[in-house]
Amino acid sequence: MTNKDKNFRLLYMYDKLSKGKTVYKSEEARYFQVNEKSIQRDIEDIREYLDTQFTQTGNENRLIYDHRQNGYRLERSGRLMLSNEEVLAVAKILLDSRALTKVEMTDMLDRLVECCVPAENRKLVNDLIANERYHYIELQHKKVFIDKMWQIGIAIHETRNIEITYERTDHKIVNRKIQPLAIMFSEFYFYLAANIENIDREKEFQNAEDKFPTIYRIDRIQELKVLDEHYRIPYKDRFEEGEYRKRIQFMQGGRLQRTEFWYKGVNVEAVLDRLPTARVLKKEDGRYLISAETFGKGIEMWLRSQGDQIEMIKNK
Repeated sequence: MTNKDKNFRLLYMYDKLSKGKTVYKSEEARYFQVNEKSIQRDIEDIREYLDTQFTQTGNENRLIYDHRQNGYRLERSGRLMLSNEEVLAVAKILLDSRALTKVEMTDMLDRLVECCVPAENRKLVNDLIANERYHYIELQHKKVFIDKMWQIGIAIHETRNIEITYERTDHKIVNRKIQPLAIMFSEFYFYLAANIENIDREKEFQNAEDKFPTIYRIDRIQELKVLDEHYRIPYKDRFEEGEYRKRIQFMQGGRLQRTEFWYKGVNVEAVLDRLPTARVLKKEDGRYLISAETFGKGIEMWLRSQGDQIEMIKNK
């Protein structure tokens, strides 16, 4: 036997173990045409490697003998893997988002379950999401865009300008040079918040004094080019994504405004969850006077959709 033969066996078995499969000595001995003692020595070498990795990195992945299956399997550290419950929750969120095409969603769910769920529990997790997977309805645009989203993420990280060709809601195609600031997700779509460079604000904006970022739906970006030039924003003027996200619940640009309204329904918690900046000013006769800060007119449409549960007071 050569070292090359042994090295191949080690890599082959380690790859199987890493994919959650069980290694059986007799099966591997037949496959490689060696005796079971050779396979046992290979297994001990893999176990020694894993012990070394734990000493060096703190990542505890153990090679154990599973008496029920009469074979060896890799037991991953709980700190590195999602639990069955967590994988189920993430899968449900992904399916409910409807953000990806059916092919993308199916592939992503397969890999999520494959890499995170112990082999003996995969069928159960897959059964629990099978009906939603089968009836999954992709969005009308049917576009694959996560490659663009990754390019945008790199541009944000490196503070580099990008040029985009974009289809607006009125189907007009525009070209923009922008400073990408943040990627956000809301109700089926991924969005990009960005500052526009070299634009006639008086002509293109309803409010020329609006200094807040413009919102783009990423699936409507037809072409994208990351430029070599960098932009710089002083620290005091840095974009605070968390604060902005609380006020841009409806993904529409516009001025920052404060809205006050009476809520007369039975579930005020749902309103407060929908509007992270909302505060209850007072409660009176079973009604709640609520104040919230948001960008643009999206909140007005949402409030009207709530029917007689809402009584509008003012926008300012």
